[in-house]
Amino acid sequence: RRVSASGRTSAFLAGRSTSVPDLKALGSRLLAFYGQHEHRKLTLSGAQLETLDGFAGDQHLERRGAYREAHSEVIRLESELAEIREREGARERNLDILRYELDEIEEAKPDPAEEAELAAERERLRHAEGLRGAAAEALAAVTGDDEAGGASESMGSAEAALSAQQGVDAALDELAETARGLRVELQELAAELRGYAERIEAEPGRLEQVEERLDAIERLKRKHGGSIESVLAHADHCRSEIEAIEGAGERTDRLEAELRKAVTRRTDLSAQLSEVRAKSARRLEKRVADELGQLAMSGAKLEVALEPHPNGFGALGQERVMFRVATNPGMPVSPLRDAASGGELSRVMLALAGQGARGGAATYVFDEIDAGIGGSTAKAVGERLRALGEERQVLCITHLPQVASMAQTHFRLEKSVDGGQAIATVERVDGDELVAEIVRMLGGEDGDDAADRHARKLLKAA
Repeated sequence: RRVSASGRTSAFLAGRSTSVPDLKALGSRLLAFYGQHEHRKLTLSGAQLETLDGFAGDQHLERRGAYREAHSEVIRLESELAEIREREGARERNLDILRYELDEIEEAKPDPAEEAELAAERERLRHAEGLRGAAAEALAAVTGDDEAGGASESMGSAEAALSAQQGVDAALDELAETARGLRVELQELAAELRGYAERIEAEPGRLEQVEERLDAIERLKRKHGGSIESVLAHADHCRSEIEAIEGAGERTDRLEAELRKAVTRRTDLSAQLSEVRAKSARRLEKRVADELGQLAMSGAKLEVALEPHPNGFGALGQERVMFRVATNPGMPVSPLRDAASGGELSRVMLALAGQGARGGAATYVFDEIDAGIGGSTAKAVGERLRALGEERQVLCITHLPQVASMAQTHFRLEKSVDGGQAIATVERVDGDELVAEIVRMLGGEDGDDAADRHARKLLKAA
């Protein structure tokens, strides 16, 4: 394969590491590649839209980026709202359950200290008869009964006997004072025993109340973790969940407001994109028609049709692009994929490249873009490549001498095998060596004077 290049050179410096996506984005601005497979890419609607948008200019591409962000925001908000609305039924059911459980806990008002007190009271009430009997028997021992006096009476007699000798001996007076204190304490004990027995008798239904209260607390404990602390923690959880669920309505309102703003922004940006695309389509049609006329396709025309997007809005706007061509005068336009041969597609690509339709890259690389053409058409393609090389750097890989002869600088690419390893070498050729390369491309051999004259004529004409 022979390599020829024409045009200006450019250079750039890099001083920091970067990510692969950033490098790809930068690379697309520095270099546009038109290879053999680009023929097929050009027939895709997405590639055609990229071509039109690139032709429309940087400001349009920036606006398209803003539209893409707005469209993504619309999709995100619509998805969130759909998810919220899908869960609305379940949310109401959950809210009912949470409210019921919270009401049940708040109505019971469980308290660890109360539970301990109730448990102790229940034990007392369960043994009420025995407790009353013990109190009555103790009371009789203190106060006495019909048959005999009690401890209180006996202590009163002891106090009286000791008091009769008061003032004679201090030690005895002290003992008399102790007896007096014991008599008073026995009187207080009798009063408390009497009150204790009366209280047990005065609350015949209290045991049932205590049992019901403890049963209610136990049910809550079984449902919510086994302890009053876990019951109270569940109540806090219910409150926070209820607050979050009831706040979902506010979140829905907020998302709906954000969605309306995003939709408005997307619609406005889409309308601007559509307007610029419509104007750019007409300009591109005219420019490409002029270019095709210079590429031996006189009378051919390109029609740039804008079709509504099937979903209303797509990632890049409200429309899709369809390139239609008529390769000869009087022929109806047909989709590019159906109407153009490989050679015609090559020239359409070259015509589009001439309009900066790939975003104005600094360097264009054409890999056998001249496949399927020859003769005067090849000469026209070579001339167009040379003209494009006046505006930016152009690298072209070609087998056609008509194209190669148009380049300002030529390189020969050769592949060899050394030690089982393939090695590619690139070397610059000029002068007689360049003439010899053109001769080979013409199919001539060394010593072929006619081919040599033809090769020199081609180079001189360029």
